[in-house]
Amino acid sequence: MSLADAAVQTTDQPIEKIEHAGELLALIVRREFAEPGIHFFTPNELSQQLAFMRHPAGKVIGAHVHNPVTRTVAYTQETLFIRRGRLRVDFFDNDQTYLESRELREGDVILLIQGGHGFEVLEDLEMFEVKQGPYAGDADKTRFDGRPPSGRNG
Repeated sequence: MSLADAAVQTTDQPIEKIEHAGELLALIVRREFAEPGIHFFTPNELSQQLAFMRHPAGKVIGAHVHNPVTRTVAYTQETLFIRRGRLRVDFFDNDQTYLESRELREGDVILLIQGGHGFEVLEDLEMFEVKQGPYAGDADKTRFDGRPPSGRNG
């Protein structure tokens, strides 16, 4: 078994919260989630909102325009949509200490809320990334040498 496989926890839950020290680090919505209606997974105070919507043909969503609202974004939050392949996500606390890993597959979505994270592509990958802008260049992130310890089982 490779490190890429050994360090990853798996779950059959369609929605998983990754938490550490009482803080929400990430939210994973697995491709199997298919509840009808509108489901917001995030609390109102997060600067990135994530919802799933499933409606029957013929459902009308009323036309609307979004009003200008001044918001303050202290930390970048990003959402990844896995279109194809497999991706290991490694989670770190704010002190850059490894916590655990999860594997994402085709159709999975993850909202990275806080803490550190790194990735290893396990199979050829296509994904979309959505995050707040404008991009702040080098000021946007602190890079560090973060890897799961050898033989760590998350």
